[in-house]
Formats: sequence, structure tokens, C-alpha cells
Amino acid sequence: VTLYGVFTNHYSANGPSRCLLLELLDISVSELLLHSSNQGCSMWMIQHCARDVLEALAFLHHKGYVHADLKPRNILWSAEEECFKLIDFGLSFKEGNQDVKYIQTDGYRAPEAELQNCLAQAGLQSETECTSAVDLWSLGIVLLEMFSGMKLKHTVQSQEWKTNSSAIIDRIFASEGVVNSAIPAYHLRDLIKSMLHCDQGKRASAEKALCSPFFSIPFAPHIEDLVMLPTPVLRLLNVLSDASLQCEEEYEDILEDIREECQKYGPVVSLLIPKENPGKGQVFVEYANAGDSKAAQKMLTGKIFDGKFIVATFYPLSAYKRGYLYQNLL
Repeated sequence: VTLYGVFTNHYSANGPSRCLLLELLDISVSELLLHSSNQGCSMWMIQHCARDVLEALAFLHHKGYVHADLKPRNILWSAEEECFKLIDFGLSFKEGNQDVKYIQTDGYRAPEAELQNCLAQAGLQSETECTSAVDLWSLGIVLLEMFSGMKLKHTVQSQEWKTNSSAIIDRIFASEGVVNSAIPAYHLRDLIKSMLHCDQGKRASAEKALCSPFFSIPFAPHIEDLVMLPTPVLRLLNVLSDASLQCEEEYEDILEDIREECQKYGPVVSLLIPKENPGKGQVFVEYANAGDSKAAQKMLTGKIFDGKFIVATFYPLSAYKRGYLYQNLL
């Protein structure tokens, strides 16, 4: 997360307090899990989140820092940069120089952190120091929750998990109740298992996890992903008919009408209406920033244009810039 500055609030009830000015981010993974209605997130979203967070952890760990509180609420979507970002470094510490003894959140706490926390509460010192491996454990649980759509706090605290966590992970991936079970997800399963070794010495590092074959599989976003994750690009559906595309004069008039309507919410950088598949008849509107795009999406969804109800979703800016239009959005 980007830090813009630091200032002191002298009017706080408890006396002067230091404040951090951070960038404004969007929806958290916790909220995405809430909206998934126990169905789990798409493989595209899981892959996107896993790669972004692992890159963040690889950077942190290379600098010698441990995040120590990785959980769905602390992973937020950046609409402007089109990636997931890590926030809340309140429990972070320099590896080998840990001054915070009680770390991580219930349900995402690594076994060695659990032991250390128990000893700290009893006023005892742990013989084993927590390392950056605790962050990989937390991310493994987050990804497992994203895949299953279930909160796993009670599962990972059970005796069965402590006895054979690998069997439980296999069961989750084989479950008929998990929509994604039809997708060959063996690489994701193995990636998660590599992060959830009870022995922190055997746990994959962030750098090694990024080399997983899971990241070489091309996934397309589902339509739900494009509704939930804002970007500067808006995609309008149910706007043009085939007849409108074939008549050049009518096409140009509609193009101008759409541009005029979309400019009410902010400057339009570019506007594209493909006449052929993929993307035939869809309207792609690129705004200068995601704030304008979000305002337009809110106002245009459900609006009637030329007798049709508009459906507005976001669209990945990176794909749009490359001229790549997804053919199948499930």
C-alpha cells in the first residue's frame, strides 16, 4: 500500500497521535468472500490475488520484514493499479528482532505463532522465533477459503486438521459442493499445501511459491469478478443490436450518443465498440481514473438506452490496453 505522508493529530481525546495517510483502496477479499455466497471465488480471481500477495510478500521478506497479520480483511483491491494490495502493518516486525509477541489473527495463525502466543500469555519465552514463514501459512488459509467459499477458522483449529491437514485439503478440493471442483485445480491444491506445512522449515517461500505451475494457467474472469472489481474501464452490455452495427450512419450516431452520456461522469480517454467477435456489440469506455468509472457504472446500470436496459461491468485495463477482449465471461 502506498504511504503518502505522516502527520500528528494534536486534538485526539487520548493526546497527540501519529497518523498515516495511505492511498484509498477498494473492496477487500473479506467482502469478496461475503459476496461469493459460499460458492468460492473464480480461479481467475484466486490466481490474481495469490500472485499479487506473493509478490508483496517476496518484496517484504527480501527486506527482512514479516507482515504477521495477513488475512482477507487486510488484502484490498486497487482499482487504479488493478491489483490486490497488503495493508495494516501494525503487527509487522523485522525478522530476528521481534518486539511484538502476540501476532496474527485466529484462523490464520501459524502453529509456531500459536505456540509463541500461548507462551507469551503465560509470561514465558518461546525457544523458536517466528519467521516470514508465518505469512505463507496465513496466505495458504486465505486461498483455501477463496476456493471453498467457507470460513475455515474452526476447521484449522480442530484436532483433525492438526493430525492430517493434507487430507482435509484434499477433501475440500474433491467436494461436490465446491463449484470449482470441476476445474482441474491440482496445481492450486499443491500450492496451498506447500504453504501449510506444520514445520515452518518445509514451508515454501514466497519467491518459490511464485514459480508454481498454477500461475502459468490462463484463466478468464467471470462476469461477477468484473462487477466486483473496479477498474478505469467500463464495459456496457445490451446496448447495440446487429442492425445498428451494420448501418454505418446509425453506428456513428449511437457512438456519439454513448460518448456524450458517458462524459457526464468524467473525461473519456477512449471508447471502443467492436463490430466483430470477440466483443461484438459491447461498448468499452476508458475513463481517466477508476473513480469516474465507478460513478458511471453506478448510474448507467439499469438505465434504458434505445429501448434496452444497460448492464455495466468493469473490464481489466491491462487486457483492454493490449486489445484483448475475453470471448467467454461465465
